[in-house]
Amino acid sequence: MLVLSSEQTDAFHLTLANLSDSDRLRLGELMPEATVKVVEAAPHWDFELCAKAVDELIGTTPDDPATAALRRGFIAMWCLELPRRVAAYRLPRDVLDNYPHWLGRTAQYLSEEKPFYDRDHWAKDVRFATAMSVPGSRTHLIDLSSPVGPRQTIEHVLGGHGYSAPFRWLAAGGWGQWVEAHTESRDLSDFNPAGWDRTWMAAAGIVEAYSGLRGAIGSSWFYDPPLKTISPRLAYLREMPLKNGAFLVHQGPGEIHSERAAASSPTRRAMIENGTYVPRSWLVVWPRRALLKWAASERRRQSTLEQIIDQAEETGRIASPA
Repeated sequence: MLVLSSEQTDAFHLTLANLSDSDRLRLGELMPEATVKVVEAAPHWDFELCAKAVDELIGTTPDDPATAALRRGFIAMWCLELPRRVAAYRLPRDVLDNYPHWLGRTAQYLSEEKPFYDRDHWAKDVRFATAMSVPGSRTHLIDLSSPVGPRQTIEHVLGGHGYSAPFRWLAAGGWGQWVEAHTESRDLSDFNPAGWDRTWMAAAGIVEAYSGLRGAIGSSWFYDPPLKTISPRLAYLREMPLKNGAFLVHQGPGEIHSERAAASSPTRRAMIENGTYVPRSWLVVWPRRALLKWAASERRRQSTLEQIIDQAEETGRIASPA
């Protein structure tokens, strides 16, 4: 059961208390309709659509300083209601254990009172605070519903990337709802193999709890196959799911993919600037049966490792932690 700590509760109430009288009145007026619009937009393929629906009600975009405090008020109010929303779900322990960290970080972000709300942060915070997405690790957010239609798989074929994607899409149940993993740029502490494993395990737990979910997906430039030689340290992001039953669907290049690919690597930035590398986004699609098979195997592996460590501690071969 999710329970807000007294510090988190106080922090969210302080955010609301700092609103001007006009913002407080407007928040009360818009909150019911905003919540409905977020829920209606949540299953759409556009991750930002929930936030855009709230933007439409507010009448401005997140970069508007005049509405920054109001937006913080929305997130604070929704976070105070979050335990009630989460209680309606069958979420695995892998997800619930991440909430204290995310709630504390969100409260801290709201307290900083930045002059505007970053668009990506706003989109993620709206979904997190309304429980339309849940934390998969310290670094990853998981959408509870995201469609995968046939169009992308057909375009994959027409683009010369192979013929298997549409058939694997059909075999996986095709059209329906999937869970989708996103990276949170404000905390990259779990952007590593172990962190991604925890995220996919959390996704598997959600999929296992809801029989109608088709599996898990992720969409990013860092699934791009050329990165195996350009940035080999990122190869695990693509290779681990593919080795365990996932498949890729080509989505294409774009300015946002080039910006993100260049942001953390001088090597990639130089190649992008001189035209020797054009980042492309790919959709990794991990069908339900294959995902759950990997998760069961991973749980067995972790259990065996724990037993080995316990036995070693008992026999004195390694020192037990203080």
